[in-house]
Amino acid sequence: MSSVVVAVLLSLVSAVAYAAAAVAQERLASRSAGTGTLRLLAEGAWWWAVALNASAALLHVVALRYGPLTVVQPLGALTLVAAVPLGARIAGRPVSAVEWRGTAFTLAGLAAVLATASGPAPDDVLGVPEALAVAGGTAALIGLLSWPGARPGLRHASASGLASGVASALTQTVTVAVTDRSGPLPGVQVAVVALLVAAFAAGGLLLSQTAYRGGLGAPLAVVTLANPLAAAVIGLSLLGERLRDGPAGILLALAGAGLASWGVLLLSRATPQRTGAPPDPAHLNPPAARQRSSAEDHPAATAGSHAAVTAGSGASPSASKA
Repeated sequence: MSSVVVAVLLSLVSAVAYAAAAVAQERLASRSAGTGTLRLLAEGAWWWAVALNASAALLHVVALRYGPLTVVQPLGALTLVAAVPLGARIAGRPVSAVEWRGTAFTLAGLAAVLATASGPAPDDVLGVPEALAVAGGTAALIGLLSWPGARPGLRHASASGLASGVASALTQTVTVAVTDRSGPLPGVQVAVVALLVAAFAAGGLLLSQTAYRGGLGAPLAVVTLANPLAAAVIGLSLLGERLRDGPAGILLALAGAGLASWGVLLLSRATPQRTGAPPDPAHLNPPAARQRSSAEDHPAATAGSHAAVTAGSGASPSASKA
């Protein structure tokens, strides 16, 4: 079995674990909206999500030892593909036609990317000056994206994807340096890069938790796209990775990336109603919806309707959406 095949198989299992963690994080975030991040440490569900993320990360690290960044990182898009049926099952609904189309486009695009990006096991590493330069530039960009402003969910998701992509690139440097007996990097330098990996991995996890407070679909799609983009830039520019078949391979890879991106966007736009939520009256009976809106402008009507909604919403918690 070739090293690339091993990397692909490990990446598949890792993507499923990441998807399960993302669904768990979104469910927890939707229940704890408006509370501080530190409050999550008391939630057992948070630690289950952390354990799933840790298991997925371990598989991802091993995959990075056997395959180049341009192979392993694009397979992260399978996280969103796997999250769709997981979220649908938890929500008690079937997978929609839009979600099936998004899944098909994503898989077809990834197949095209893998056909051109397949290469030998990695043997190059980032030097400490390169690693520090990458870390510094990424940290500055993350700071800008995390600055308070409009659309915080998507900005935090972008920052999370960049942090995770850089963490993967630095992780590959550590794994290659540790497993290569020729010692491409001294032990102290490996420890420095390992500390950078821990910082970016933890930052990516916390940023994604914040991003998921507004829902799972769009933030996870942004994370899914930003992660391989950041890693591919580092792999192609600093680690000597190349695409196969020259200009034709580049065109095929770009077409595949575009197709996979369109599939990811379709998946992110599929936002079916949460389980347990009452149907929107505006869709069932527009005149009645307008009448209710008018009645709620009066304090007495508002108090009565609020009591009814409170009693009904307390019967069952909302489930996650993919």
